[in-house]
Amino acid sequence: MTWMITGGAGYIGSHVAKALADSGHRVVVFDDLSTGDPARLPEGVPLERGSVLDRAALDRVLREHEVEGVVHVAAKKQVGESVERPLWYYRENVEGLRTVLEAAADAGVRRFVFSSSAAVYGMPDVDLVTEQTPCEPMSPYGETKLAGEWLVGATGRAHGMATASLRYFNVAGAARPELGDPGVFNLVPMVFERLTQGKAPLIFGTDYPTPDGTCVRDYIHVEDVAAAHVAAVRRLTEDPQARLVLNIGTGQGVSVAEMVALIAEVSGHTDLEPEVAPRRPGDPARVVASAEAITKELDWTAQHDVRSMVTSAWAGWRLRHPA
Repeated sequence: MTWMITGGAGYIGSHVAKALADSGHRVVVFDDLSTGDPARLPEGVPLERGSVLDRAALDRVLREHEVEGVVHVAAKKQVGESVERPLWYYRENVEGLRTVLEAAADAGVRRFVFSSSAAVYGMPDVDLVTEQTPCEPMSPYGETKLAGEWLVGATGRAHGMATASLRYFNVAGAARPELGDPGVFNLVPMVFERLTQGKAPLIFGTDYPTPDGTCVRDYIHVEDVAAAHVAAVRRLTEDPQARLVLNIGTGQGVSVAEMVALIAEVSGHTDLEPEVAPRRPGDPARVVASAEAITKELDWTAQHDVRSMVTSAWAGWRLRHPA
């Protein structure tokens, strides 16, 4: 069986490609390389360059590689950018997904894994976010992910596809330094950037109703995210009736202050005290996943701790930003 991974040359997608290939699956990557890098692909994994909006290209790849399952990772994923360019985000993320689903259904594909996001929840006022927590996304990006889940679910029911939508929480780390996150849009690389520039890291708000006053988040190692995809692929292969929507998280909260202190320690920049900046609009005090459902459904649990996550991310950062 061959699995097509859209966006498989990107940060998360390349880890998924590596994990699936390492577990013995045949893989083909479909990527427009707008943010991906062919050098990230495992040896022997073919790359087909194309847009998820290009139905003809999708049809060709699905046919030529005899694809029987799809892992759809390709998406635009910057929250702030989605606010500025909502039409573009809906086209790329929703119409792109619709095009991939239509091509897959017409090609007889019966297994589909969708990369969703904890952004579908918005600002949940709960201790642990379960899959039953109401979804109230606060950005066009989050809206596109929720709409994507609806599309995947409806298509699965109509066309007999086994489906899984996986809601990632805060992804960081790297399997190898060369696979590190090249973007500077999440907390860990943002702190790395400031520290290596000799600037104090910023903490946005210290007056939240949390133990140390800073926001609490669930951080998940990208290798654990990739392993969850392998588990989902196995489940969909074994269970053609599967209709899953699952969180990918650890169930453990780490405050921003704790994370910044750990990053400073790992990177050797403990001389720079964090600066406190005003709260950012829309930042909830606490967003931590319940991982009970994914453990029950996929027999998966996170294997990496926060220190290994930061250490591996730092190795990747140093590779791309040598002193």
